[in-house]
Formats: sequence, C-alpha cells, structure tokens
Amino acid sequence: MSLQQMVQNHPQVQDKTEELVLAARHAMLCSLFCTSCADACVAEEMDMAQCIRNCLDCADVCAATARLAVRRTAQNIDVLRAQLEACIKACETCAAECEGHDNPHCALCAKMCRECADDCKKALAHVN
Repeated sequence: MSLQQMVQNHPQVQDKTEELVLAARHAMLCSLFCTSCADACVAEEMDMAQCIRNCLDCADVCAATARLAVRRTAQNIDVLRAQLEACIKACETCAAECEGHDNPHCALCAKMCRECADDCKKALAHVN
C-alpha cells in the first residue's frame, strides 16, 4: 500500500506531493525510532535524561508533523510550514544529542533524525 497513492487520491490535491509525503513517511518512522531510543536509554547504566527528553520531544513533534502533512482538506499552509520547521529543529537537536553517545540505538536514532530533517527541508521548499 502506498501513502503517496492515498494522498494523490484526495479530491482536493491538485499539486505534486512527493516531497511532502516522503517527509510524512520519514516523520512517522522517526517518531518510532525516537520512542524506541528513549526506551533503550532508560536501560543504559549512565545518566541519559537529556537524551530521553530530546528523543521523546522529537517523537511527539514528528508524529504531529506526519499527521499534518497528510491532511489536505482546507490546508493551513502557515501552520504546515511552522510544523515542518519545528520538526527540522527537533530532529537536529535529537540527532546532535544522540551522536554524543556511543551505543547502537542512539546511532540509528541520530541517522533517522538527520534523514527526517533533510526530507522536511525538501518538503518545506515545495509547500506554498
């Protein structure tokens, strides 16, 4: 099943949506990666409080971004742009924190956050 196909079949979608749909897909996945990373951080021996907080914040922002990106009826472009910008910031903040830890779950989370931020930047350039 294709998210792109679902969005393209919306009666009010007239424009190309590839970048926005890719950002939505990555944001949804990033939310899950960040949630999983935060949970793994709880089990670490060292103090991971800041990493847990950044991961959970990023997970929530990413989940909201994914939902807003696929809502196409009576769009509020200003809110969508602000949400994409918030997602970029949350992902970059989380990635920077996770990159400071030497464990595999943080490495994967940081990579996903960087990919999500990049896709949100690409989508932002096409949202008008």
